[in-house]
Amino acid sequence: MTHHALTPARLLPWAGPEGKPCYLLSDGGGRLSRAADIAEGVQLDMAAGLLAHLADMLRDDEPVSAVQLRYLLARMGEALTDVCRIAESRGARLGVYTDFDADADPGS
Repeated sequence: MTHHALTPARLLPWAGPEGKPCYLLSDGGGRLSRAADIAEGVQLDMAAGLLAHLADMLRDDEPVSAVQLRYLLARMGEALTDVCRIAESRGARLGVYTDFDADADPGS
């Protein structure tokens, strides 16, 4: 496989060993690209499902325990991390990538 300088490396929707980002050098047509597309779809569906679950919890008159809220927030944090990685990957491939730093002050 030959990688052309005009084709950006694709940030994959999963982390490598030690949580480091994984990149794919490809024209976007191989099996690994298709697997990444499927993984992104699953991650986005899971995030949407968590949002729907949250909406149900807020609509429901039943009290919600602290344990339930912590669990949901932990899963939503994981989903938001996935969604940010997908947005970064897709933005980079569109040429509109901006460096996202999760630890940065949102007002800066």
